[in-house]
Amino acid sequence: MIPRHLVIAMAILVAAALGLSTYAWHMRKSVIRVPAAAVDTRPLGPPITGPVERVVLFVAHDEDGTLRPESAQIPMPSGRQQRAEELLQALLSIYLDKTSPHVLGPGAEVRSVFLVDPGAAVIDLNSAFADKHRSGALVEELTVASLIHTVSANTQGLLKVKILVDGKERDTLAGHADLSSYYDVAAVNQLATELQPGQ
Repeated sequence: MIPRHLVIAMAILVAAALGLSTYAWHMRKSVIRVPAAAVDTRPLGPPITGPVERVVLFVAHDEDGTLRPESAQIPMPSGRQQRAEELLQALLSIYLDKTSPHVLGPGAEVRSVFLVDPGAAVIDLNSAFADKHRSGALVEELTVASLIHTVSANTQGLLKVKILVDGKERDTLAGHADLSSYYDVAAVNQLATELQPGQ
């Protein structure tokens, strides 16, 4: 005859084993259902070096259709072109944040900024920036004004800006904002002033 306490212990062990195997089976199903996160395979650029400077970024706010100046401190390289790129990277980091006042599609980025003398700049966006941008006259206008006014307010001598997508011309950003020709910086700056709160 098997002692009663051994029978109880065996029953508890069998129940625990069944419970653990059920839990493991459930967890395995949960893991299979979770999609694998996308891996960012873009090469990392060298870290930005340079003194930290206070700059002004012009941030679009969708809820009231305004463009608001926001002060930021970011490391700024010495080259004009690299400085312009860092300004727009800082601006995009605001837009890609989950609390953004002006949401851009995931994966949106500024590929590069070219400063061409005399007084011209070319902003090259990636396809995710344009393809995932919300369509609408105001949201597209806010995006374009934000990019151009941020660069021109922090870069002397800019007269006109061209926006490309993946290095190529595109008719519109997302159906409304015209990207087919150069933007006149003075006109965009005037629009940006009108879009600021209280104007």
